Amino acid sequence: MTDASSPPSRRALVVRGGWEGHSPVRITDLFLPFLEEHGFTIETAESLDVYGDADRLAATDLVVHCWTMGQIAPEQSRTLAAAVRAGTGFAGWHGGIIDSFRGDLDYHLLTGGQFLMHPPGFVDHTVHIVPERADHPVVAGLADFAVHTEQYWVATDPDIDILATTTFPAGEERDHPVVMPTVWTRTYGAGKVFVSTIGHKADDFDVPEVRTLTERGLLWASK
Repeated sequence: MTDASSPPSRRALVVRGGWEGHSPVRITDLFLPFLEEHGFTIETAESLDVYGDADRLAATDLVVHCWTMGQIAPEQSRTLAAAVRAGTGFAGWHGGIIDSFRGDLDYHLLTGGQFLMHPPGFVDHTVHIVPERADHPVVAGLADFAVHTEQYWVATDPDIDILATTTFPAGEERDHPVVMPTVWTRTYGAGKVFVSTIGHKADDFDVPEVRTLTERGLLWASK
């Protein structure tokens, strides 16, 4: 029996699928206990049909999206964007959020970024917390940290709040180092969006800073 004085739980919808190389079920499962501990009732969906249900999305506080590549129907894309614009949070990591639905411009306007390429294999690189944003709740108290994983080159919207970056060294294609966004947030109407480019493989989240900023990002994005 539920205590009438208990606050109502929040609702999280975890949408996962697409290319299996990003282990959408295995990796999203890492975060289900965390969300439950923070008062979320969790529903998982392994079909994009859920994005066509406006009432369901309106009743959702947080959508965790992990769907690499694939195609989304125009009506599903519009319904999802409208829900976030009205206040539903939207969050994810790596190709599960910014290598989804490459042909859908409305979706890319929602996320604020799109994966373009990464150097072959996994590379050692450093994630730098943007000093001016060091007090943001997603990265507060975190120092720069090292990872060994894919390093994403992305195209981003100028209207995002960049919290962390990584630097690509000069090389054959470029004659100077390039600083690239790697963690960002944005507002989208009344909704909030969190994106991290880190998370190709499950052990990426064994890095304490990666796990921490991802968990915080999920909470930040929620209603």
